[in-house]
Amino acid sequence: MLYRLSTFILSVIFRFTGGVTLIGLENIPKTGGVILASNHISYVDPPIVGCYLRRQVHFMAKEELFRSRLMAFWMRRVGTFPVRRGTADRKALKQAIDLLAQGRVICIFPEGTRSPDGKLQEPELGIGLIALRARAPIVPVAIIGSDKVLPPNSKRLYRRRVKIVYGKPLTFPDLEQGKETRQSLEEVGRSTMSAISELILAHAS
Repeated sequence: MLYRLSTFILSVIFRFTGGVTLIGLENIPKTGGVILASNHISYVDPPIVGCYLRRQVHFMAKEELFRSRLMAFWMRRVGTFPVRRGTADRKALKQAIDLLAQGRVICIFPEGTRSPDGKLQEPELGIGLIALRARAPIVPVAIIGSDKVLPPNSKRLYRRRVKIVYGKPLTFPDLEQGKETRQSLEEVGRSTMSAISELILAHAS
């Protein structure tokens, strides 16, 4: 109930900031565990990625956001869970894999943090580890324009239209059959970022 109320309120807010164009929603599987993997250019990216989907989306959020009791209460109630950035947070990884095993949708920002200049950064290994262990498809997501709605260091929202493009699911059956290695995890990350880059180039105009 709180999740749906929150997504409704957020969608109204984004309507007043210029609206959101959605492309490729049909690429998101209707059932089963799914990883949404998106570029990250603004603090508004998580709600923009998830609030227009019929399926609930679970997010990893940096643990610093959970220091506020009110914020922590709300985030946990809407299915967000903390992750310690810059470390192999086994608890967060396990929670993500468990959610996928339950047939849920999770959203991951493979770069690990916001890009300071809008350019794609190198992916961390976590998305490869989660995808291969859960054997879940990755839907690449390109967010275009959210950094104009809430620019870095800004405390107010600007009126700009945002475009979200959901690409075709990526699967890695060959890698899932073997032992997880740094090379296999890096391959998943590179393939994911390449797919996101292609979506951005195809829809940036």
